[in-house]
Amino acid sequence: MPLSTRVIMGGMRFPPRITRIGAAAAVLSALLVGGTVSVTTADAAAASVGSICYGDLPSQAYDTLDLIDAGGPYPYSQDGTVFRNQEGVLPGQSSGYYHEYTVKTPGSSTRGAKRIVTGQQSQEDYYTADHYVTFDLIDFGC
Repeated sequence: MPLSTRVIMGGMRFPPRITRIGAAAAVLSALLVGGTVSVTTADAAAASVGSICYGDLPSQAYDTLDLIDAGGPYPYSQDGTVFRNQEGVLPGQSSGYYHEYTVKTPGSSTRGAKRIVTGQQSQEDYYTADHYVTFDLIDFGC
């Protein structure tokens, strides 16, 4: 499914899947990819992944989402690369499932800490403002 599959209605984006991923999805994801499921795995995913309304994102995140929809060009060479989820905060998936993109931080001389991480070519979009410590699933319906 190409990145451009988000549907824009009345100025709002709606990706193919906009549901919140919780502990049940983390367990199912781990089982489907042959991983081991423990209470810790499910609890970590549920506790670490929150939700954020599209309208509550910083304006720079909209710019990044627009670039993702357009397929680039991206301002940083790391944009679009595979996000390996080494921290284990997002639900466990196979390698290559997640990709990361920089959300510019005004006044920063570096990439800063803000990112959009897409899952399976934008079936879900996550926002992190703290360099992968916590993630919020972007809710395009509010």
